[in-house]
Amino acid sequence: MSDAAAWDTRYAGGGFAFGEAPNRHLAAQDWRLRPGMRALALGDGEGRNGAWLAGRGLEVTSVDWSAAGLAKAAALAEAREVALRTVVADLVAWDWPVDAFDLVAWIFVHLPPRDRAVVAAGAAAALAPGGLLVLEGFTPAQEGRRSGGPRDPLLLWSAALVREHFAELEVLECLEGTVVLDEGPKHQGPAEVVRAVLRK
Repeated sequence: MSDAAAWDTRYAGGGFAFGEAPNRHLAAQDWRLRPGMRALALGDGEGRNGAWLAGRGLEVTSVDWSAAGLAKAAALAEAREVALRTVVADLVAWDWPVDAFDLVAWIFVHLPPRDRAVVAAGAAAALAPGGLLVLEGFTPAQEGRRSGGPRDPLLLWSAALVREHFAELEVLECLEGTVVLDEGPKHQGPAEVVRAVLRK
């Protein structure tokens, strides 16, 4: 089974694996958002972040390799009466637009090192000048916790990796530590994360 097929299976149920509410770190950036901003939600799955951004008046593109997830994202947006463009694609192979977005939301997207570097370069290029990258990911300290995240340590983030992959961006915030997740059945309880906001 391919990874995309595995996520299709995960998203095939009736509920929302990570809930319908936006990621708290992303929602905390509400004060930085303006209607009409162009936003890209990476690995947006069932659309909780993309639909929320669309509800704030942003023009949102949600990209994920799970067609099942994005079908639910489209339904969520329709139920909220907001516009959401969905694109089924592998971020590693995607034809990234350049200078096209005012915001890129990278929320719990965990990739092998080589793929992560490719996608990070694409995301940075996709930001328009002055655009913001909002990122949250699990760190190696998450090992042993049951609140989510990949088991392979090579897929995990750190503040150092954020600074390395996005060296050309200005760091506005970049913190590692413990948070309490309440994001659907798959993200529950204390978790070790890095949260960052960067600007092109």
